[in-house]
Parts: sequence; C-alpha cells; structure tokens
Amino acid sequence: MIKIAVLGYGVVGSGVVSVLEKNAAQITHNAGQDIQVKYILDIREFPDSPYHSLFVKDFKTIVSDTEVQIVVESIGGVGIALELTRACIKAGKNVVTSNKELVAEYGFELMELARKNNVNYLFEASVGGGIPVIRPLVQCMTANIITEIYGILNGTTNYILTNMDKNGTSFADALQEAQQKGYAESDPTADIEGHDTCRKISILSTLAFGRHVYPKWVSTEGISNVTTDDMRFASHLGYEIKLLGRAKSVSDKVSVYVAPHLINKENLLSIVNFVKNGIVVRGNAVGDIVFCGAGAGKLPTASAVIADIIDIAKHMETRRWITWADGTAAFISDPALLDSAWYIRTDASREKVEREFGSVIIANDTGGETAFITSVINSKKVDELLARGIEAKSRFRVLGDH
Repeated sequence: MIKIAVLGYGVVGSGVVSVLEKNAAQITHNAGQDIQVKYILDIREFPDSPYHSLFVKDFKTIVSDTEVQIVVESIGGVGIALELTRACIKAGKNVVTSNKELVAEYGFELMELARKNNVNYLFEASVGGGIPVIRPLVQCMTANIITEIYGILNGTTNYILTNMDKNGTSFADALQEAQQKGYAESDPTADIEGHDTCRKISILSTLAFGRHVYPKWVSTEGISNVTTDDMRFASHLGYEIKLLGRAKSVSDKVSVYVAPHLINKENLLSIVNFVKNGIVVRGNAVGDIVFCGAGAGKLPTASAVIADIIDIAKHMETRRWITWADGTAAFISDPALLDSAWYIRTDASREKVEREFGSVIIANDTGGETAFITSVINSKKVDELLARGIEAKSRFRVLGDH
C-alpha cells in the first residue's frame, strides 16, 4: 500500500481526494497496489467533511512520517508551497503538483533537488489540466526534435474570446460573465494579461528544448485590446482570434512569447472554444500532434495529478527520467524578429495602406476603418511601416496556416 499526503484542500486537493475514493478499484488495478490518503494538510476547519479525521495542521506530522511516500502539493503560488516542497523532497518523499507557477519559476531547482534525493517531482497537471501533454512530450515524442509548440493554454481567456466572437459580446461584458460563471477570478489579471499562459508555455518550452525558460524572459501580451470589431474583421478574412502561448526553435535559440493571434478557420485550434484548451506540438519526425480537452477544473486536474501518483507508485524503486539544464537569457530569441503575417486595423485609407505595405489582403474598408493582413514580415518592420503615418488601432500576429 502507498500512503500519501495532500497539502491544501482547495479545488485541486479536494478533487484528488474525491477521485481517489470514487475510482479506487480502477486506480488500485492500474497502480498495482492500494493508494491511501493518510493526511490532508490545511489550516481551515472541515468538521462536516467525510475525511475530517485525516486533517492535520502541523506539516511536521507529514514530513516526519516515513510511511508517507508521495505528497501532493496543491497549495499554489511560490511562497509556502516552495518551502514545503523543498522539505518533502529533502525528506525523501516524492512530490506531485499542479502548481504551474512553482514549476515555471523553480522547476529546475526542484528537479535537481529530487535527483539528488533519488525521488520524483512530477507535474503533469501544471499544463492543460486534464489534457495529457507533458508525459507524451517527454516520453512518446522523445525520438523527435521538437521545432515548435503553440496552444490555447487558458480557459478563461478562451471563454471570453469565444463569447465575443460567437455572441458579439464586448470584452468587459464577456469578462463579467466569465466571473459570474466562476471561470474568472474576481481579480482576473493573471488570465486576461497572459501571465497564466506565460507560465504554461514556459514549462512546455523548457521540456521541449531542454533548458529552463523562466517566465521573466517570455514576452507577454493579453487580450484586453481585442475588440468585437477585430472579431468581425477576422471572420471576414477567414480567421478566429485566440490567445496563444508559442515557442519556436530559431537556429540554436528559442523564441517564446504570449499574444493574441489570428488562426485560420481550417486550423484545428480554431474550433477549440469556450473553456477548452488545445495544444499543438510539432516534431521533425511525427509532424503535428494536437492535444485538446478540459484545461482546468476540479476533476480534470485531479485526473492528471493521480496519473502522476500512479506513475510513481509503479516505479517506487526508480526515478522517472525528466531532466533539463538551467537556462540563460542568451538562449531566448527576441520574438520581435520572428517573421509572420500581421493583422492590422486602422483608420487609414485603403490607398495609403497599399502604398506603405504593398500587397495586402483587405477585410473591409467601410465605416472609416480598414482591416488588412500584411505579407510575412517581422514586428520591427511593422513598426517601421506604421511610423510613416498609419495608426494601428489593433495589431496581432497571424499564425501560419498549418
């Protein structure tokens, strides 16, 4: 029997405990032995919980108990979660987490600490919620050289953009609706400004390219500048607007950034709507692999956490081989140099647009506005052309048609 402890009884922690009980027979079969929750750490009281006898408030109870072999960290953030994770690993305990911020900021340190203490630190649930993407990336695709990863990595922003597109809802109203439905926090900054997506693409690019990509190096733009006018023009052009995290190999470097993109309606990600996530991984041998599903939520995230628990339970005598080098800023290529087509909305006339940008695709030039897609150029060239007297109301990359 494997005994585990759960740190934090919020959405993810309670989901893990619930699924372990609900699917106990299947989990036991897959793990080859019973998995039992021995402790739940939380400073709050849960007198009516069916698991009330498992709650403890003193972390020392867990870290000093040699029966506890696996610890689930579901506290979140990088404060106490980092401190307790370090302590568990040093005590020889395997740790599983869904904490994307912790993995993105301290993954290299914690993985090295786990290696030195001969335990596992696994984090499948940190990206994509219930979508299995990390394990396929580090196991099933290891024969490939990964050249690019891009994806819709945040359900809140995808819900807002889908609502704006399908229903003509303004950004402010779509955000308010997302908050009312529980998809967005009262302070939605981490979602709508792209920080959550930034952490997730940092993790994916770290695994794909073998060096730690810290979030501070990732150029990040959110969705607050996207309007229903942009949605309408994009649709006329045959595109959807999605917030993407993207990492692309550029010679011996990697370009990593977060920004809204126009995606051709023939691209599979264009139909990933509302709170769903979708991720494309491109390998030089296998081509494009698409992962799609529930990117967050209590039970989907718990599913991914428990998959890691089962993986550890089946390999208690060995370490799962996940490793990477520490990163440097010199490894990051400036995304402003990355070539792409651009969508631009402006008050400038069609004649002026064509004079400055040459051959473009015009969506519509009624109502005093012109929306168009440029040829393939980089961001600095766009700046240069706009400086000649065209004011851009909106400006987004166009993802290449794959």
